[in-house]
Amino acid sequence: MNEPAPSLEQGAAQVGGVVIGRNEGERLRRCLDSLKGLCSPIIYVDSGSSDGSVDLAGTLGAVVVELDRTLPFTAARARNVGFAKLREIRPDIELVQFVDGDCEVVPGWLEHSLAKLRADSGVAVVCGRRRERHPDVSVYNRLCDLEWNTPVGEATACGGDALMRAQPLVDVGGFNPSLIAGEEPDLCLRLRQRGHRIWRLDTEMTLHDANITRLGQWVRRTLRSGYACAEAFTLHRKEPGAYYRKQMISNFVWGAALPITALGLAVPTGGMSLLLLCGYAVLGFRIFAASRRAGQPAAGARMYALFCVLGKIPSAYGQLSYWVGSLFGNRSTIIEYKGVGR
Repeated sequence: MNEPAPSLEQGAAQVGGVVIGRNEGERLRRCLDSLKGLCSPIIYVDSGSSDGSVDLAGTLGAVVVELDRTLPFTAARARNVGFAKLREIRPDIELVQFVDGDCEVVPGWLEHSLAKLRADSGVAVVCGRRRERHPDVSVYNRLCDLEWNTPVGEATACGGDALMRAQPLVDVGGFNPSLIAGEEPDLCLRLRQRGHRIWRLDTEMTLHDANITRLGQWVRRTLRSGYACAEAFTLHRKEPGAYYRKQMISNFVWGAALPITALGLAVPTGGMSLLLLCGYAVLGFRIFAASRRAGQPAAGARMYALFCVLGKIPSAYGQLSYWVGSLFGNRSTIIEYKGVGR
């Protein structure tokens, strides 16, 4: 029989774990092993894996839930199902540590995050520094590592790895299961609208294994981000804050409007319209300068700026895919980009 979980204020709150994954291989083993002794129970939600992930998770002691394959897979849906299973087993659970199956929780993370929640009752979500496990394997892995180095302190959103209070999550209805990406910012927006706060600690949290080694993988990941941006903006366009408006407009201008205009008018303007493409150099310099002010070394800042500029085109295509699909009543399924689990 399960004993009642001690309250957070009493100093020993029970933390449940929810891990989601699809064909993660050895990444899943590392993930589940990192939660042993920290979370109880550990729920693993599988989205149609074919690599033995379900059996592996069971042998490692996780409570395994397999999603219904007749419905579209999304990370949001998987997290909701895992959270529901966690509350079914421990109705009095106060905290849930969400972890993506390609991530490993680093030692000491829970102690730091629990301390923050005990010290500040207004904080509903705590996240920390996610790092790429193999940043030197490819430029794309390195870009992931740079992307996750977000400002410390009060934040507008978290990523897929975060420690959350259970009750606020229940109050806002959990994640939006229809979103194929960007479900965490959407959840955090709804939490902030209820008066809760999101906090990023200057603490190591997880190691991530993207295994992005090819240009095509990076393009698909960037396309997915654009799709998520358009979907999130459309969902919240009538709410205060113009959610994702600036990012969506930037993607459209730099990724579609400017190159189409410059190339389309090249003949009638005698090539003068191609001067518009110099705007990319200006954009790149602005991103570079901002990265340097944030403390990035010059080499990393140049690489980040270059790929941010290049990424405008697949991001714009992702947005266009969402709008065209919405026009014809079609919704995208998950957009996968990761390499095989190792």
